[in-house]
Amino acid sequence: MNNIKSLLRAAAFAAGKHNGQKRKGKEGEPYINHPIAVANLLASIGGISNIEILNAALLHDTIEDTATTKEELIENFGVRTAEIVCEVTDDKSLPKLVRKQRQIDHAPHLSDEAKLVKLADKINNVTDVVERPAEDWDDGRRREYVNWGVAVVDGLRGINPALEERFDQIVEQARAKLS
Repeated sequence: MNNIKSLLRAAAFAAGKHNGQKRKGKEGEPYINHPIAVANLLASIGGISNIEILNAALLHDTIEDTATTKEELIENFGVRTAEIVCEVTDDKSLPKLVRKQRQIDHAPHLSDEAKLVKLADKINNVTDVVERPAEDWDDGRRREYVNWGVAVVDGLRGINPALEERFDQIVEQARAKLS
């Protein structure tokens, strides 16, 4: 029961932090749908029940995209959840191309928990790029994103066969649609 309460607290915390933010797709869906989808992928396809990982999935973009601090996550969700979130957080002070390359370079060195969150994040992002792309993204930009996602996920392989298979299916669909 405590795990359910913790998960719901993390969902509410993330919803509050991402309040008013929208996804890039033309539908402009609420941003909170993304971390919920990432946590759902981990639980439903990846078979993950570890509360620290699921909480980190819900919170994975809070430091990167809101005014949330690591200390705030530690206080509310514990050290390990905060560490996982920090591992998957981009340094927004760096140029975009540098951040993208760092994700590729660092993927093999992430903790197993962070690899799981990163993998589910890439599954959801590639799905959105294919099914609900930003209006200003042409097929070339979408293909570029998919190829970059593949490069990141290549460094995560060996962590969860079911999630990896789902990622490969999404990439196959993306390449067929965007060819």
